[in-house]
Amino acid sequence: MMQAEGDPLSVAIVILAAGKASRMGKDGKHKLLAEFDGVPLVRRCALTALGSDAACVIVVTGHRRSEIEGSLDGLPLTLVDNPDYADGMASSLRAGLSSKRADGADGILVMLADMPGISTAHLNALISTFRNAGGEAIVRAVSRGKPGNPVVLPRSLDHAVLRLEGDVGARDIIRASGMPVLDVDVGDAAHLDVDTPDDILAAGGVVKR
Repeated sequence: MMQAEGDPLSVAIVILAAGKASRMGKDGKHKLLAEFDGVPLVRRCALTALGSDAACVIVVTGHRRSEIEGSLDGLPLTLVDNPDYADGMASSLRAGLSSKRADGADGILVMLADMPGISTAHLNALISTFRNAGGEAIVRAVSRGKPGNPVVLPRSLDHAVLRLEGDVGARDIIRASGMPVLDVDVGDAAHLDVDTPDDILAAGGVVKR
């Protein structure tokens, strides 16, 4: 889709929700189905994204796909299945980027679905910084100078994303890109992810299924 002159640069949010949650223990409970204020974490993440200035929201699913998708029922977003999710995060990044819904966006905001502290205001700050840079910079969330997530990648880096393999994410692209990197301090939320049942409890969540 062509942009009218003067329109703000568009950003598509890609939420990575395909992983195996392998650190949740042997009983097989899934961190993204843990509830915060009665809402599954993956749905909470999607609602945060949908409330932002992004043009669209894409959720990449894989492990326990039917339950994750069920938790997102009724939301105006695009679901992308990643059958290769066991290969690691790179395959989910590629799947999200390759979604037709992402076509035409000037930037891709990569969001991890296990970060309960990220707010709509944080996402809007990242999107605004990307727009102010004319789409010519990588924008990443930091806390006290330490890089975290989410990250906005310009579409000029598509080829680098599509070459990624294994359990690697945007950090590897940032390192190799040679592009300017703009940091947006979002506080502790940039590093707060929940990988274990104890993490979920400490963040105020309840492990469900």
